[in-house]
Amino acid sequence: MKLKVLITGANGLLGQHLTKLLLDKNYQVVATSRGESRLPFEPSDNYTYHSMDIANAFDTYAVMNREKPDVVVHAAAMTNVDDCELQPEQCERINVQGTAQILTDAETFSSHFIFISTDFVFDGEQGNYKEEDDALPISLYGFSKLQAESMVQTSDIPFAIVRTCLVYGNLLKGTRSNIVSWVKESLEHGKTIQVVSDQLRTPTYVEDLAKGIALIIEKKAIGIYHISGKDWLTPYDIALKTAAKFNLDAGKIVKVDASTFKQPGRRPMKTGFVIEKARRELGYEPISFEEGLEKLRS
Repeated sequence: MKLKVLITGANGLLGQHLTKLLLDKNYQVVATSRGESRLPFEPSDNYTYHSMDIANAFDTYAVMNREKPDVVVHAAAMTNVDDCELQPEQCERINVQGTAQILTDAETFSSHFIFISTDFVFDGEQGNYKEEDDALPISLYGFSKLQAESMVQTSDIPFAIVRTCLVYGNLLKGTRSNIVSWVKESLEHGKTIQVVSDQLRTPTYVEDLAKGIALIIEKKAIGIYHISGKDWLTPYDIALKTAAKFNLDAGKIVKVDASTFKQPGRRPMKTGFVIEKARRELGYEPISFEEGLEKLRS
């Protein structure tokens, strides 16, 4: 019997790449997202798509009862930090209530639950966080994801929590931007952009993140895993490297610090992850940021 994996948030960057990878590995994939499918796959014995609102109990139960997936990868979330701060009820509905709902159904129908979380559960005072470091979010987005993590950790299903950091890559289909695509498109259009130089991250190539999740599925791994890239970079570093790789005008990149922007949601200054646990227990090994840019260029 093929393992059946249900993915929430399948229309997003990670969801698209994880769906492709699992189909390539001959899993049965049930892709779910709100609204119409943006995935470039045709229905088959191994692939089906359902429109599903994770915070709607009737929606989630109907899909989960019909498909009875072995594994649930819960990647759907409200991830815009400022939107979460400005729309707290919606943030709570999607990130907390939505996780509670899909988790309840997974306890009934599934045997492994994988929750995708974020580096924003940390306060950003030290950076290079390990799995056991204290989570102290400074934004409503980070707090909502930590609340969801807590629910997962007290559930009755074997679980893995995957924290990741600043995911970049090309959508297979669609237009949502990430830091690399934003820099590239802005410079291609001759725009001047302001990029912060006093925040640190370990940017994650989306295909690496998908591979890390696939390893967790294959090994039936449980616990918390930090899965990110291995290079500790500022957004300004990322912008300069992107400009160089695509032969764009780096003179249009203005170096600023975080205080330049008056944003509703606070960002942690230094995050980034120590990924030794994922390397040791999963065999996870990410490519470098330079290699990630090269893949985007090819």
